[in-house]
Amino acid sequence: MIELHSTPTPNGQKVMIMLEETGLEWKHVDVNIRLGDQFTPEYLKLSPNNRIPAIVDTDGPGGGRYTMMESGAILWYLAEKTGKFLPKDARKRYDVMQWLIFQMAHVGPMFGQANHFNNYSKEKIQYAIDRYNNESIRLYRVLDNRARDSEWMGCDEYTIADMAIYPWAKLHGDRGITEAEYPNFMRWFNAVKARPAVQRNDKMAPEIRARMNAATEGKQMINLYDTKDNAARLASASKS
Repeated sequence: MIELHSTPTPNGQKVMIMLEETGLEWKHVDVNIRLGDQFTPEYLKLSPNNRIPAIVDTDGPGGGRYTMMESGAILWYLAEKTGKFLPKDARKRYDVMQWLIFQMAHVGPMFGQANHFNNYSKEKIQYAIDRYNNESIRLYRVLDNRARDSEWMGCDEYTIADMAIYPWAKLHGDRGITEAEYPNFMRWFNAVKARPAVQRNDKMAPEIRARMNAATEGKQMINLYDTKDNAARLASASKS
């Protein structure tokens, strides 16, 4: 059994897609980041960086419970555990590693910052808005170029690299990404979206989000974007 301790953000959805693709028995354990669940001492034992997602594998390496944080590492772990979605051929395997790390190092951070400064920042800082939106557009061009040269992002077969990138790429319409200008990216995106496991994720994610939003009603929520407060919460929880 895989326990996915998470919220259905793009990073959470990466792992949800992988779990659906592999057919592993799993359950979603809600970590309500709007209520500060990520700062509880219990959750910090799973993810010392107080970020989602984290997993608990009740049948980990050598038997018994094993915990993991960091969505990219979790994808790699589940691929090796099941022998799925990670090629055995060395060249293909390293290609997948490159594009998985590309998502973690570039797509996630840059798309996330663009989303923050576009939608959540109290101050509309034009330099930051332009910087992250322009970088996001550049990254979509990288993805389009890659999809021109390869059927899937990692290699010539569907892998964890595709699962990692897809949830972050969903908002391409908000970035002005069109099929006319980015035909290769859109071909790849639609191919991923058509997979039954991905469709199940796309149905589950808003349902889980609605359930978690309902759980916040009448409760004091934290400011997710106040990094000073986040640091103080982590320091306080670390003393518990």
